[in-house]
Amino acid sequence: MSTSTFKDFRNGVKPNWCPGCGDFSVQAAMQRAAANIGLTAEELVLVSGIGCSGRISGYIRSYGFHGVHGRALPVAQGIKMANRDLTVVAAGGDGDGFAIGIGHTIHAMRRNMDLTYIVMDNQVYGLTKGQTSPRSDDGFITSSTPDGSIEKALSPMETALISGATFIAQSFSSDIKDLTATIEAAIQHKGFSIVNVFSPCVTYNKLNTYDWFKQNLIKLSDIDGYDPTDRTMAMNTLMENNSLVTGIIYQEERPSYQDMVKGYNEKPLAHTKLNLETEFFQELVNEFM
Repeated sequence: MSTSTFKDFRNGVKPNWCPGCGDFSVQAAMQRAAANIGLTAEELVLVSGIGCSGRISGYIRSYGFHGVHGRALPVAQGIKMANRDLTVVAAGGDGDGFAIGIGHTIHAMRRNMDLTYIVMDNQVYGLTKGQTSPRSDDGFITSSTPDGSIEKALSPMETALISGATFIAQSFSSDIKDLTATIEAAIQHKGFSIVNVFSPCVTYNKLNTYDWFKQNLIKLSDIDGYDPTDRTMAMNTLMENNSLVTGIIYQEERPSYQDMVKGYNEKPLAHTKLNLETEFFQELVNEFM
């Protein structure tokens, strides 16, 4: 096992998030989790989309890919299929993953690809100056909803549960110890893991603040008899608490996508000889003649 420390995942690039942004803690938790698991920078790939949170792929020392809006998961899945030896983590915000990218998110969940998706949920569009996101509360006043939002906020954890994700968790950026442990568990899970992180936007969201979350969040570890392997209990708990819970909400063991693909070579495509012999190439062509 590697003897990496979180410092090995620093690249010297200073984040330009607003002071107090929850994303700083998410970055630190990801670096600590990777080191605690024993990964090296060369074994980790971080794929991100667009938004304040999308910048994170440039702030961590590892392989990184900064994709386009809502498309982090297709890229992450392609990387994992090409090189199953890599630990692949996708990251983005609630606008990236639950608005333009919601279709990719749902299908990645049901597909159960072996990767981790970390969502920095600030319930607002921060990068574009504070419009409502799919996670904004009813009545939320922003530049795009001056009279208050009339749409109901999406529940990503309920969506994940009905879409077939095999590891579903939620955490709070202010609780770095719990967040680090949750990310560790997500990465080590075999299958699709989603970790939704309440990551307050201190500039544009004056409703869902650090104090607000501290007053309203409930730790699943404080609920007597809670069983994260019980899907029905998980759904009922989310509905009863308006999804304002932290911890591992649900986890099940199920073959990952790669394990179910017939003929999927154990040797990563990245390490496979791609040159085709002339005779074999001609055999392939003959199949279409």
